Amino acid sequence: MILSFSWNDKRDVVYSLIYTKEEEQTITKLMQSKEFVQELLPLVGGEENIADATHCASRLRLLLRNEEKADISAIEKMDGVEGVFSRRGQFQIILGTGRVNRVYKALVEAIEIAQTNPSKERMEKAPKMNPFTHFVKTLSNIFLPIIPAIVVSGLLMGLLGMVKAFGWITMDSAWMKMLTMFSSSSFIILPILIGFSAAKEFGSNPILGAVIGGILTHPSLLNPAELGNSTPEYMDLFGLEIALIGYQGTVIPILLSVYVMSRFEKVLRKFIPQSLDLLLIPFITITFTGIVSLVAIGPLGMMIGEMISGSLEYVYQYAGLVAGFLFGGLYALFVVTGLHHSLHAIEVGLLADPKVGVNFLLPIWSMANVAQGGAALAVFFKSKNDKLKKIAIPAALSSFFGIIEPVMFGINLRLITPFIGAAIGGGLGGAYVVGAHVVANAYGLTGIPMLAIVTPLGISNAVHYLIGLAIAVTAAFTLTWILRFTEEE
Repeated sequence: MILSFSWNDKRDVVYSLIYTKEEEQTITKLMQSKEFVQELLPLVGGEENIADATHCASRLRLLLRNEEKADISAIEKMDGVEGVFSRRGQFQIILGTGRVNRVYKALVEAIEIAQTNPSKERMEKAPKMNPFTHFVKTLSNIFLPIIPAIVVSGLLMGLLGMVKAFGWITMDSAWMKMLTMFSSSSFIILPILIGFSAAKEFGSNPILGAVIGGILTHPSLLNPAELGNSTPEYMDLFGLEIALIGYQGTVIPILLSVYVMSRFEKVLRKFIPQSLDLLLIPFITITFTGIVSLVAIGPLGMMIGEMISGSLEYVYQYAGLVAGFLFGGLYALFVVTGLHHSLHAIEVGLLADPKVGVNFLLPIWSMANVAQGGAALAVFFKSKNDKLKKIAIPAALSSFFGIIEPVMFGINLRLITPFIGAAIGGGLGGAYVVGAHVVANAYGLTGIPMLAIVTPLGISNAVHYLIGLAIAVTAAFTLTWILRFTEEE
């Protein structure tokens, strides 16, 4: 943006702003978002019918006081809307990545929705969940904010692997040392990140959660990845011999520790005067939780984590193609319920387990995701509905890059048979990658971007991954074409 000035006929100075092309495009998108919101508000029952609003990667989530006032058919006809549905008390409008952020911001400005804490009305209208659903939803909320850090580490590991494979930089160079540090940092401090996010989700002090994560990854504790080469030291505490083993990269120990911390902190607040809470509550909470974590919770959590990863590895090894087909075919149902993010906890556990050290589940999930795009391509070529054809291609491409909500909720679930075709295609692709032993070194990426975290583990690993993608997309496309579908008016 440049400030310029000139003179008019009366020799008065006239100031003007000259925008760059990128700035003009940004302003245009913001104006379009504001216009979209003004068109949307009457269709959802007006401003007074919106109790709260949030958004995720591709969906605008509205809490409506009366959903019957919403004109779903009219909203679906709006430019840029890829689908509308309601789930667990939320009215959700699929807008796609990037655009949803701008629309949400315009909506917040238009009706002054609080962007920080959940509203009281949202809490009151939130549907009751059974214990299992509540547990899985909690895991999802904890791990969603951490995904960018893990994705960065995975991409850096991919870059590091290519640098090593092609010899672009010598191994002892400063660049290689920095890349190695950058790529492993997220996994080293993972308990700290999880501690912060978990404490926030459990209603405790996030900083104290991070401190507990720091205790479990303290340099004085031996990294569990080095157990094969080093012997841990022991300390005598109340007559107990406690092994000084750390929990770098682990999940369950820090989750259990922060949960205990949050419960203990809430109990303390009932008895300690408010005038002393800043001094006493953090001191007592950290001391108590730290001792309990090192003595009991940490070892117990490590044992549970090893049991889970060991069980999955057993199924992976002996159920083979059947497991791949079932996992790949059923994964879409996890996405429908919104519980798929909870699987990140299991994936992190696989990566942290020295006996496993790789993520063999993510390639299966990736097959399920791209299969949704293959089914949408078949819809594009067979459909006579201009609205479906308009959103089918961008939604399919979005799924190839790991975002499947637009294609799933906007097309496949509405037409049913494409969803079935995609499920079978994902199962076939999942069976192939399991049979070929395709694995990844991180989590959070699927589709084409996932090549960055499968290539470092070998060229053949990447080739088999690409073959799996081709099988999933082709099978989903073919089955959707054969099964046909009844178009919506």
